[in-house]
Amino acid sequence: MDIFDKVAQRMGPIGQHQKWSHGYFSFPKLEGEIAPHMNFRGKEHLVWSLNNYLGLANHPEVREADMKGATEFGMAYPMGARMMSGNSKYHEQLEQELAAFVGKPDAFLLNYGYQGMVSIIDALVDRNDVIVYDAESHACIIDGLRLHMGKRFVYQHNDIDSARKQLERASKLVEQSGGGILLITEGVFGMSGAQGKLKELVDLKKEFNFRLLIDDAHGFGTMGPTGAGTHEEQDCIDGVDVYFGTFAKSMAGIGAFVASTEEITNFLRYNMRSQTFAKALPMPMVIGLLKRLELLKNSPELRANLWKVATTLQNGLKERGFDLGVTNTMVTPVFLKGELLEATALTMDLRENYGIFCSIVVYPVIPKGLIELRLIPTAVHTMEDVQRTLDAFSEVSEKLKSGYYKENQFSMA
Repeated sequence: MDIFDKVAQRMGPIGQHQKWSHGYFSFPKLEGEIAPHMNFRGKEHLVWSLNNYLGLANHPEVREADMKGATEFGMAYPMGARMMSGNSKYHEQLEQELAAFVGKPDAFLLNYGYQGMVSIIDALVDRNDVIVYDAESHACIIDGLRLHMGKRFVYQHNDIDSARKQLERASKLVEQSGGGILLITEGVFGMSGAQGKLKELVDLKKEFNFRLLIDDAHGFGTMGPTGAGTHEEQDCIDGVDVYFGTFAKSMAGIGAFVASTEEITNFLRYNMRSQTFAKALPMPMVIGLLKRLELLKNSPELRANLWKVATTLQNGLKERGFDLGVTNTMVTPVFLKGELLEATALTMDLRENYGIFCSIVVYPVIPKGLIELRLIPTAVHTMEDVQRTLDAFSEVSEKLKSGYYKENQFSMA
């Protein structure tokens, strides 16, 4: 078979819908200033789908820092990969400040979060090592596992007994191979909003010899007394061996970082292929990230307002009988019962008639018969935004229960 013919016949679980979903459900264009209110298809919408947790995307000090960085250095500087010719004192300053903030001796900047996590896993383990990981791990972790040439065992989501059983299996294997065990989980699971059970996993070190890597993309900047992350929230900073955070969520930027001991961080610095053979993070982003980190550390009111909005939204939804699953973070999933066509009709109704834009999640990401509307609160949403959303959700929920969306489909024309 010609490879192009094969591709045309297998567009994938999401791609198979692209002819009717493109530009609306997939690859939508939100226009205007990054804010809770943006334009979609020429109309103003209240937006709950941007990971701008602390509202830093358009913070005046951040915008000024980004502009100054671009004016002074341009987009090209520094030229080359960090190891060869792309290093700078600002890159190193950002690494030092990040390491101190998350409670680790050293940190290493990464160009992208997804790419970074894949490469961290690839660098840390070899064919003799065994990986144990949570069943609901993010796609970047799964793709990192695909590069692993050794054994890997999955445990049931946030189930410590299941994790123990898989660690028992892994321990028997490494006794023969001479390898080690890496356990991977997330600080905050971005789809469900649940915190990973970090403290309980750390406690398993009393029974097993393993190292713990956490992806805290959604927890960095939002969780813990100072915003240092979910490991701070659960008081187990020292028990997390390798900490990964991204700049794409609370920092409203591009890139990521990994933090650990000096020895392990230096190993990653010299062995992560995705960084060794890639151009360094551009200087305007680095300068801007220094300002973002400064605000994150010194403006606790931003995080306080995020939680005020999230708590008010979640409490309001629960009071109206909505199922929010197991979230104990700012991520707010709303679970409804319905099929794909009902999900698309409901989402279009929200957008076209209520002016509310949020992400929709259906099978195969979640089980058949369920619809997830995923809301991401930010520090710059208002109580008026929350009330408008609560009222709209109550109305569309009643329509769904009555069968309205089975009988009424909406046109994207």
